[in-house]
Amino acid sequence: MSTERASLFGQDADMDLSGFKPKAPARPEQVRDVAEQAGFRSREGAREPVEGEIPRREPRRYRTGRNVQLNLKVRQETVDAFYKLADEHGWVLGEAFEHAVDALKRELQKKT
Repeated sequence: MSTERASLFGQDADMDLSGFKPKAPARPEQVRDVAEQAGFRSREGAREPVEGEIPRREPRRYRTGRNVQLNLKVRQETVDAFYKLADEHGWVLGEAFEHAVDALKRELQKKT
């Protein structure tokens, strides 16, 4: 094998490439070991939730015709109760909110 570089623009018909072989692919264990030694963290989710961490809910996507978004800052207990009510009744969140507004209207009408 020659120690000189092949010409970029010329054609070397007698270039011997028989010694060229690709490296064997790395085994997953090797990759994991090297990554851990380099300080890379896995992108896989945690198997168990960390203590004190709030577990993520499954995404809720429904076609309901509701297309206006409402963002509120509420306490965690309130949002947990809201989701629990919606889940218990089989309501999507927009429907649960509509029921809550209707119930509040009825409650306020009773007082007047």
